[in-house]
Amino acid sequence: MQDNMSIKVNDLTKIYGQQRAVDGISFEIQTGEIVGFVGPNGAGKSTTMKILTGFIPPSSGEAWINGLELIENSLEIRKHIGYLPENNPLYHEMYVKEYLEFVAGIYKLGKNTKSRIAEIIEQTGLAVEQKKKIGALSKGYRQRVGLAQALIHNPAILILDEPTSGLDPNQIIEIRNLISEVGKEKTVLLSTHIMQEVEAICDRILIINKGKIVADDSIEAIYSHSKDQQITVIVEFDKITEQKNIEKILLVDKVARIDDKNWLIQSSSDEIRQHIFNFAVKSGLSVLSMQKKEKSLEEVFQELTK
Repeated sequence: MQDNMSIKVNDLTKIYGQQRAVDGISFEIQTGEIVGFVGPNGAGKSTTMKILTGFIPPSSGEAWINGLELIENSLEIRKHIGYLPENNPLYHEMYVKEYLEFVAGIYKLGKNTKSRIAEIIEQTGLAVEQKKKIGALSKGYRQRVGLAQALIHNPAILILDEPTSGLDPNQIIEIRNLISEVGKEKTVLLSTHIMQEVEAICDRILIINKGKIVADDSIEAIYSHSKDQQITVIVEFDKITEQKNIEKILLVDKVARIDDKNWLIQSSSDEIRQHIFNFAVKSGLSVLSMQKKEKSLEEVFQELTK
């Protein structure tokens, strides 16, 4: 396996009874990439993450983490991975610092324990809450504790399952910023339902549906996976005109009125803008503004996972 690959998955399958939770998926993640792993509920995201972190074995297929084959090196691999599971299971009766000492002990950090805990508390913004019991923390701070335990042994790879689930907008931004910051020097695989999160922090997106990868591309290129290549243009004219006139414009497929002077025009050709200008000139209208409405990541996601 190439050295610059942090994660490599080949034909990975997980079967529960009759159900193929993960169905022959293959992908590679390069060192230093932040990859968004998205799909509807039950698509196979959490199952894939549990396989990669060594919590459950695959039914078939192979995976390598930092060049190590997953099944043969399960214990060794855990040293390379920081994992934040979806429901972030924490010991609510433990104090923040006490819990991090407990996790540091599992990873055998030894004499570095004290300095590493201080460093990670600082990095994850837990200083003000470090003397509290975990059960007394807000959901946002509990997520920080989850991230702190995932980072404590300074792993090369972070696998985060829904890290901002259930947080308020301010907490979401804080956790996002934290992931972006630590992601500068680590490989991150991040599952989420929030498309803005993918756009905000990821270099690449993996879309999984019914156990299969349906798209794997950079954020910029993912839009080309849309089957519907319709172009939507929003036009503002200086005067009122009737819908039936606009519908006669060459290459127009669909017209929707926004208000008296603003129109939404759909076409399957990029030449539509020139024809709109020609129509305006012939009709004695001026085009005050014209902008191409870009398809959102949500729209592409919905199309690919219907």
